[in-house]
Amino acid sequence: MKSSTKDQAEGAFHKVKGTVKEVAGIISENPNLEAEGNREKIDGNVQEKIGQIKKVLGN
Repeated sequence: MKSSTKDQAEGAFHKVKGTVKEVAGIISENPNLEAEGNREKIDGNVQEKIGQIKKVLGN
């Protein structure tokens, strides 16, 4: 699997995982879990964008 495709797939996975954590934090009224989920979503977005940039550059 190409590096760019791998980054995009992992980024999408982290976005979904972050969303689940964020919702779980909201439901359980746990602000730490909610913040952790939000951070993981942001990390997933960044990783996905890195994969897109690599794809454009041909890496």
